[in-house]
Amino acid sequence: MAKGLVVTLCFVLLVSVTAATQFKVGGSGEWKVPESGAKSYNQWAEANRFKMDDNIAFTYPANQDSVLLVDLNAYNSCDVSSPIDRFTDGNTIFTFARSGSFYFISGNQDNCKNGEKLHIVVLANRNNSTGLAPSPSLSPPVEAPPAEAPPAEAPSASSAPPPPSDQGEITPSSTPPPPNAASFPMISLMGILGLAFVPFLNILV
Repeated sequence: MAKGLVVTLCFVLLVSVTAATQFKVGGSGEWKVPESGAKSYNQWAEANRFKMDDNIAFTYPANQDSVLLVDLNAYNSCDVSSPIDRFTDGNTIFTFARSGSFYFISGNQDNCKNGEKLHIVVLANRNNSTGLAPSPSLSPPVEAPPAEAPPAEAPSASSAPPPPSDQGEITPSSTPPPPNAASFPMISLMGILGLAFVPFLNILV
């Protein structure tokens, strides 16, 4: 059932986009100088809604009149000398292939000055005219990357440890100095004298 509903909606959307309307210029289709007191061609155009791919029909005597597609300057001045396009078949059907302004005037300059001229604004087709909301995205949300830690600051000169001193404190050596070499002869002499008096002392005793 859901599939059939989707197909129906697509068909309605396609028809709404591609359906074109044919307008008859001025309502009657006759391309001529408007009669006194009659509605002008521009008043008729302002009461209608034109869109791309619509067309408009002009009916006129082929040997007496024509339809010229011109720019704004030629439209305002009724300049018939260099139109964008010229139609002389007496039964012209013009299709609006783009949006924007279209300017038509009579190939007879006097007729143009007497009101046989037409300005039409064509609207662009809008595919979302049915009011269907776009389907939500099913993709998972993208997590933001973790914030980078700020770079470590270099230690300042005040916080840096002081450089080692070139002249350290002199600690006294615990090793005793060597004995004086002059004391050795003195001790030897005393030992010899002591040994010499020992027999003498024995005699006295």
